[in-house]
Amino acid sequence: MNIDAALRSAITTNVAAALAEDVGTGDVSAALIAADTPARARVITRQAGVFCGAPWVQEVCAQLGGTIAVDFAVQDGAAVAPDQTLFTLAGPARTLLTAERTMLNFVQLLSGTATATRRYVQLLDGTGTTLLDTRKTIPGLRQAQKYAVRCGGGANHRMGLYDAFLIKENHIAAAGSIAAAVAAARAHAPGRPVEVEVETLAELEQAITAGTDIAMLDNFTLGDTRAAVALARSRPAAHGRVRLEASGGIDERSITDIARAGVDYISLGIITKQVLPLDLSMRFIQ
Repeated sequence: MNIDAALRSAITTNVAAALAEDVGTGDVSAALIAADTPARARVITRQAGVFCGAPWVQEVCAQLGGTIAVDFAVQDGAAVAPDQTLFTLAGPARTLLTAERTMLNFVQLLSGTATATRRYVQLLDGTGTTLLDTRKTIPGLRQAQKYAVRCGGGANHRMGLYDAFLIKENHIAAAGSIAAAVAAARAHAPGRPVEVEVETLAELEQAITAGTDIAMLDNFTLGDTRAAVALARSRPAAHGRVRLEASGGIDERSITDIARAGVDYISLGIITKQVLPLDLSMRFIQ
């Protein structure tokens, strides 16, 4: 997976913060081991899932002095089985012990995010609908979790409040109307994507008429989703056909039917806000 400058900076910051809160003034338990004691360790998963987090493992090793060698048995995005080795480590025993929890915390969380994403992506197979994430991420770990979503086969919605417009009910209320909000967005940043959240078919029609690029169908029933798709196809938007994103109240039981109704995207907060971390273990080996 691509690691751009913004993600690289986030990884450095993530690891520095995690080590600071865990190590503090020093690892008193690791200090019980003689400084010159070498060790090797193996990290395994106890569960099936999708592996993610290699760059964070490498950064932990780098920030702890670069004395740990890492050998990955799998790459980010790879499916893994119970008891499978994910990576092995070699270096000073003290440093391995200090690194253990920080490494595993990142890998278990990001692998859990990638695993959940892959499960939903598979439910969309053959529908032509793209799975998107949301901004419902763990504070400070947005870049990390959105990377994990990509490793799981999903795609990223906007990264934050700065890279795309998402005009929601409170924006509409403050602006006075959907048309006024969309017009203001076009004037403020021409060329930047404009998305409007709609709660009814009437609001969808207003958004299409106003020229939005994407309409988010908020908590639409399956029947209303089908009606929304038909409406969007019959009413080309001022700036091209409006794309539809379904969101809210969608789970494993409903996602495939919603996709088959013809929406372009489905966004799920659950893949980043209700993550079940992968169960991992690190053990010293001879």
